Amino acid sequence: MAGSTFGNIFKITTWGESHGKGLGAVVDGCPAGLSLCEADIQPYLDRRKPGQTSIATPRKESDQVEILSGVFEGKTTGTPISLIVRNTSQKSSDYSEIASYYRPGHADYTYDAKYGFRDYTGGGRSSGRETIGRVAAGAIAVKILKEMGISVTAYTKSIGPVFVDMSAFDQTAIYTTATCMPDKKADICAMEYLAECMKNKDSSGGIIECIINGLPAGIGDPVFEKLDACLSKAIMSIGSVKAVEIGDGVLVSQSLGSVNNDAFTCTGNKISKKTNHAGGILGGISDGSPILLRAHIKPTPSIFSRQETINKKGENIQIEIKGRHDPVIVPRAVVVVEAMTALTLLDACMMNMTARLDYLTDFYRHV
Repeated sequence: MAGSTFGNIFKITTWGESHGKGLGAVVDGCPAGLSLCEADIQPYLDRRKPGQTSIATPRKESDQVEILSGVFEGKTTGTPISLIVRNTSQKSSDYSEIASYYRPGHADYTYDAKYGFRDYTGGGRSSGRETIGRVAAGAIAVKILKEMGISVTAYTKSIGPVFVDMSAFDQTAIYTTATCMPDKKADICAMEYLAECMKNKDSSGGIIECIINGLPAGIGDPVFEKLDACLSKAIMSIGSVKAVEIGDGVLVSQSLGSVNNDAFTCTGNKISKKTNHAGGILGGISDGSPILLRAHIKPTPSIFSRQETINKKGENIQIEIKGRHDPVIVPRAVVVVEAMTALTLLDACMMNMTARLDYLTDFYRHV
């Protein structure tokens, strides 16, 4: 299977299946000298692990990470960092029935069409559990970015028809509400909406918003490696993401040039913009403003109501899916969006070190 490696210099390869012995990632290109231990990574995995709230799958997994290589006496050595999270609560029998048919909204049919064979237990590589490796690796990227003065903050913007009131933004609520909404009133309304969804044996989608602060102007490349293109690819690679927006996003199609253009201003030696419709990126290159992106997440495809599909013989059938499933994917995907954003930014910053001759000459003249 191709497509499990991401990045150019700061490169990760994720591995493992939902019901296999474990999942993880190999991180290559991490600089030597970074203080790193399992405790730096675990809080990020805790944010995405199942079984914590009434709106998450009841599957109980500790999702404890182990660092197998690349760290010596508490610091990275510059060699590949191998990370593993062992599965402890597989119930493959819950999925034995689906071996004979294709679940609506899942990758069952497309995997069969591509490979002629698939791991039907928990979805294999198409399971949301695949994101464990991304989050573990992303936690390392986040730690490096913090040392560079760059922060990445994602949160739930909406669930179904319930949207966050940004005037009531409370960053601490992202980490304390079941929905990961930075608005406690919206959280209550969203929980009521999700309770109704579950009562009706249905699920909901939503929007995750991510804000990047501290990234300087000049990061990203023109043409095929535009920063917004790279971020979009990274976020779209997350299962269940169906659309990505940067800045005003789809609203630009209804705007005017006189409105959409962000006026520049200069105070002292600092160049800034009066507005940020562009979302912090112009011509594929960061402009020094906060970068704003949104990921639109589809409803969880595993629902318990009766659905129409076909079996592997091509016969029309009706099914009722069993097992342990989230009524909404959005809250557990918030940290995944953070991780993929951080991985993209760090790699782009590393790539940027070769953009100008003076970056090289200024550094090596002082060595």
